[in-house]
Amino acid sequence: MKVKIIDMKIKTIQCKSALTKSGIGGVDYVINPYVGCAHACVYCYADFMRRFTGHENDTWGAFVDVKANIVERLRRELLPGAGRKSRKSAGSPTGSPAGPPASTLHLPGLFQPDIRYRGEIMLSSVTDPYQPLEARWRLTRSCLEVLREAGLEAERSIISILTKSELVTRDIDILKEFQECRVGLTITTDRDDVAKSFEPGASPPSRRLAALEILNKEGIKTWAFMGPVLPFFSDKFDEMERLFGAVAATGTREILVDSMNFYPSVKHRVGRLFSRLDESGKYPGAASYLRKVFQDLEGWKIDIKNKASEAGAKCGLRVRFAF
Repeated sequence: MKVKIIDMKIKTIQCKSALTKSGIGGVDYVINPYVGCAHACVYCYADFMRRFTGHENDTWGAFVDVKANIVERLRRELLPGAGRKSRKSAGSPTGSPAGPPASTLHLPGLFQPDIRYRGEIMLSSVTDPYQPLEARWRLTRSCLEVLREAGLEAERSIISILTKSELVTRDIDILKEFQECRVGLTITTDRDDVAKSFEPGASPPSRRLAALEILNKEGIKTWAFMGPVLPFFSDKFDEMERLFGAVAATGTREILVDSMNFYPSVKHRVGRLFSRLDESGKYPGAASYLRKVFQDLEGWKIDIKNKASEAGAKCGLRVRFAF
């Protein structure tokens, strides 16, 4: 699979920890192998990370920091006493399969997993674990291998993945080893041309849908995330019905729907994009439609819930809401 990496600022950093306690409901811990995201989604709420990571003057989507030591950190956190292990595939870019570390002697019970880290572990919350750089660095795959090494393939732990990338199918072999593993694909629209405007660095929706179908055929639990719903582009009933139908056709039976969170920075970026799309003549009326949404945001959210519930019932999808 060839993955295009757009021109951006890339550097390696050292992280102090790999597992972070989560503030997301139902999720206990998160692993974020990267800082920043090359998908450059215009509506992304995670751009707040810029001010905590020395990127205040950088545009969200134009930089990625690679946590080169995250696999070593994760192993130390999950397997106290395991110490430092050599792993060519983790911490340096490579094009070859990860495989087991050459210096590792795996003996059951040699290192006891830290039982504090039980529950649901999510990859990822403020980055995409399968963004383009993952094809070279393989940090997400290596983290999954450590989770398996620590015995987290057992029933007591849940591995949860959320991505916009078809690259997740590369790791089907290891995902199948976890008894409780759920993979979500974010799909905000079924139109590749629209997605290119909002999510320029991500896999097209058509390929994400194909990835869902592949995962389902391999027996991996999946779900879709329509988050956020795009005003003008995916908030009408016929658009939702078409998208829900495409998701259902892959074999996925659950979709989580979220409205757009118009934080000041998001509102500014989205407003500029809608104005450009409107002025281009390709999507006339987009800017005025967005202004109407701003005038009655709560009414828009209620309308989304009603339409999504109806579309889900018609397409045979279980619909949940994140707002």
